[in-house]
Amino acid sequence: MLIDTHTHINAEQFSEDVEETIERAREAGVSPLLVVGFDTPTIDRAIELAETHEDIYAIVGWHPVDAIDCTDADLARIETLMSHPKVMALGEIGLDYHWDKSPKDVQQRLFRQQIAIAKRTNMPIVIHNRDATADVLDILEEEHAEEVGGVFHSYSMSVELLPRCLDLNFYISLGGPVTFKNAKVPKAVAQEVPLDRLLVETDCPYLTPTPFRGKRNEPAYVKYVAEEIATLRDMPYDELAAATTVNAKKLFRLP
Repeated sequence: MLIDTHTHINAEQFSEDVEETIERAREAGVSPLLVVGFDTPTIDRAIELAETHEDIYAIVGWHPVDAIDCTDADLARIETLMSHPKVMALGEIGLDYHWDKSPKDVQQRLFRQQIAIAKRTNMPIVIHNRDATADVLDILEEEHAEEVGGVFHSYSMSVELLPRCLDLNFYISLGGPVTFKNAKVPKAVAQEVPLDRLLVETDCPYLTPTPFRGKRNEPAYVKYVAEEIATLRDMPYDELAAATTVNAKKLFRLP
């Protein structure tokens, strides 16, 4: 069995066939699924899916790209949802300097506010980082995020920064890019992450792994991520799958 620790089956790309997508994941041995909501519509849908499927859980937070749209009421709702029995983490949160919708200072303030909520509610956090590595790590350290820990979703930083991330009490999650032929950094990271701090994900519908690259990603495809990592680490696939499942259950306190 595998756990897809980061999915967006609550996105519009799955509006026509989400039930079939969930069933394909189960048939592939991928269960449970963690569905990430990052604004009001996707949070609503993540909660709905979690409440109607025993093996689906939600992660909710406010995405940095849309930080400028986040209100005090939105933050209050996120904090309230931390007590929902099917909500297992706060995320995805962080910084994204690739897009320019939300100013950096607005993103940074919201990031700190959500770390504070996680600490008040004792919930792990799921980190989104795009082109903002230095500020993400500095803020996590300044806010003592190690008190709750979490995961660097779709880890894209260097091998050299792994010790700093691990010292923050975080797991490292890898997705489709590790299967890309010329993706030297993710492949190196896959070999260096301690086995007890490694997670796998799809980030579907994005970052589709080889051999389906260019098509819509879905949770069933997380097995291709795990297979590639097992090959890179020169270890049996079943052992890799078992270890990442144990890690996911520990971090997200899954039954």
